[in-house]
Amino acid sequence: MEETICERSVGSIANEIVRKETVAPGFTLMEIRAPDIAEKIQAGQFMILRVDEAGERIPMSVADWDRERGTVTLVFQELGLSTKKLGLMEPGQRLANLAGPLGKAAEVGHFGTVAIVSGCFGTGPGYALAKALKGAGNRVIYIAEAFRGEFHFWLDRLAEVADRLIVASGDMTVGSARWAKDPLRDLLESEEIGRVYLIGCTFMMATCSRASEPFGVETRASLMPIMIDGTGMCGACRVNVAGETKLACVEGPEFAGRDVDWSELMERARGYLKEEERALDLWEIDNWHLVRFRDRGPEERRKRGGPRRC
Repeated sequence: MEETICERSVGSIANEIVRKETVAPGFTLMEIRAPDIAEKIQAGQFMILRVDEAGERIPMSVADWDRERGTVTLVFQELGLSTKKLGLMEPGQRLANLAGPLGKAAEVGHFGTVAIVSGCFGTGPGYALAKALKGAGNRVIYIAEAFRGEFHFWLDRLAEVADRLIVASGDMTVGSARWAKDPLRDLLESEEIGRVYLIGCTFMMATCSRASEPFGVETRASLMPIMIDGTGMCGACRVNVAGETKLACVEGPEFAGRDVDWSELMERARGYLKEEERALDLWEIDNWHLVRFRDRGPEERRKRGGPRRC
């Protein structure tokens, strides 16, 4: 269930958070004032932000935008230190940096019937992609997967832009399937699909890519490797595609799923897990009061010294 936490009128301050919602447990929506990005952003592109001057650079796919209001919308899951700190920010506060749009836009054309598969946090950018493909005259079949049923969000919005919506959840509490690869395989066996798009966790994209490969359908996967600068200078986002090294931030993030070395991509993504866990543990020790009182009412947080909300 969506819970509106706070909203501010859109002013003229760039990088300001103007709206925040909890859309599912651990998943937060933020609308941010960024007129230059909102003017140019396209489906499939991303931004890189920093919460504060000491923070790391976080790549974030864009879920929606409003060119007239000059805002961009992202939905993120709190998984590590940087996303935890981002989740504590409130409307009226400003991000230290916000850069974009970055990466190449998704390949959007008229392909007939297309299938879009998203997992958990991928629902946000998947929604933007579905709107773009629908606008190009395609029949859109959307498969939404979540690790648990309670992690699903925006199913109503997906139903508005998709001609058919299929819901899967790992715990089988929502929808008719457990994992997205199974309805995708059924779909490819029963209908003529012009193209498949994958966006979400790497494991889901890998399994769906392998499921579609025997059918010979062009499958595009939006990769999310480790990134730092987003301009191709650092090389951290390199991926193995068709035996060649590609930089996902400038040559992607979308690549042909059949050409991606999924095993290498997943192994590289696990490279800093211990360091990330330790960084989060140390931060929570120093900032336990912020975490403890974040879900209390504004008056109680002020009395106890917790973060303020507008």
